[in-house]
Amino acid sequence: MFNKRTKIKQLLNEASIGKETTVMGWVRTFRNNQFIALNDGSTNNNLQIVVELGLADEATLKRITTGASIKATGVLVESLGKGQKVELKATAIEILGDCDPEKYPLQPKKHSLEFLREIAHLRFRTNTFGAVFRVRHALAFAVHQFFNQKGFVYLHTPIITASDAEGAGEMFQVTTLPLNNLPKQSNGTIDFSDDFFGKATNLTVSGQLEGELGATAFSEIYTFGPTFRAENSNTARHLAEFWMIEPEMAFNDLEDNMNLAEEFIKYIIGYALKNNSEDIEFLDARLKEEEKSLPQDKRSEFGLIEKLEFVLNNAFERITYTEAIDILLNSSHYKKKKFKYEVSWGIDMQSEHERYLVEKHFKRPVIVTDYPKDIKAFYMRQNDDGKTVAAMDILAPGIGEIVGGSQREERLEKLETRMKEMHIPAEEMNWYLDTRRFGSVPHAGFGLGFERMVLFVTGMTNIRDVIPFARTPKNCEF
Repeated sequence: MFNKRTKIKQLLNEASIGKETTVMGWVRTFRNNQFIALNDGSTNNNLQIVVELGLADEATLKRITTGASIKATGVLVESLGKGQKVELKATAIEILGDCDPEKYPLQPKKHSLEFLREIAHLRFRTNTFGAVFRVRHALAFAVHQFFNQKGFVYLHTPIITASDAEGAGEMFQVTTLPLNNLPKQSNGTIDFSDDFFGKATNLTVSGQLEGELGATAFSEIYTFGPTFRAENSNTARHLAEFWMIEPEMAFNDLEDNMNLAEEFIKYIIGYALKNNSEDIEFLDARLKEEEKSLPQDKRSEFGLIEKLEFVLNNAFERITYTEAIDILLNSSHYKKKKFKYEVSWGIDMQSEHERYLVEKHFKRPVIVTDYPKDIKAFYMRQNDDGKTVAAMDILAPGIGEIVGGSQREERLEKLETRMKEMHIPAEEMNWYLDTRRFGSVPHAGFGLGFERMVLFVTGMTNIRDVIPFARTPKNCEF
């Protein structure tokens, strides 16, 4: 029975000398026809299997190659060699799956991240990606634990939707109509009457609007699911398919929203540090090694663990958008024309502006509030100045924006006026406006891009390396 196996992580932690046990995993290396380094994905640490002379015949020994899967039974003994406290003295070896060493691309040597992206179906077997995806799992678990402990309801919002939460228009369309012969109406527009849903539909860019419906019944909900943006952005920070965490809270204002977001970020980082210390220590060492080849001014000011602990132990800086623009305009960076993009009140700050505020000026995460209404979505609560909205973004070192949120506009008349200004058809959003017609309440929420959080916690620099199968322009493998 396969389930009698012991995971390598458990075996190394317990180190029960003299215990007979069975392990299964993939061969990392096989030295001198005697020492197998075995890994089963539960940890980056390998278990050394000692194959004594005569235990296996020549044909079996030849099949023990890098990448092959094996079952080994034996007794755990203290190791005489360096690098491990215990090893398994094998009494039986069984080959479960062969691996041709001439064709297997993951040989025991260092591979570039670019190369590993080309074989994303195998990269999980490397130490780097083993660590990254175990940390990703821990962060996802911590998300649910945080909200569950606070009494939030986990709401599954639709992936296929007829609404555009951001008004961005950069959406993937969903249709069953024949693309080579689209039916047209007399005015030349597409006739959706025979389409599956009878109307134009898209993959969601956000579960927020539906989340607000839940918040006005349960008080506090959160969503955690895939979202899609059809942006032709081939950068290290953008994906076409990514995961979003979006809490919505009734009876919350902008300050409540900021407080929750800061507490949430600290909670999930703290969980990963506590429960995945081994993986984060590995990624910390990896980052230091990677940065040795960079010029001094391009290196991180903190090591990975230092950065994460700094975030945990310090309050986030809070400034208004107007104050942020003033800081940028008065910076030596701006005066020396080092910014690629312009700086003036009313701009949608670029990543370089956000990172300057976080990494150069404040040297800590920053929450920027009260953005110009013209660069923000229709649902954000309008401030009394008539120019800004009660929005907030959290900016993180190395990434820029990691959270975007706002207090929502709960006043029906103001919301309808804003929708008219932004040409959002009220009749199609009647269901949404009902939340303002029937028992409207002050409420707020935010969205956190999960992959950006994983980037931050793992110290990886390309977002394609923190999602199992990246969906990017001209790339949809697997």
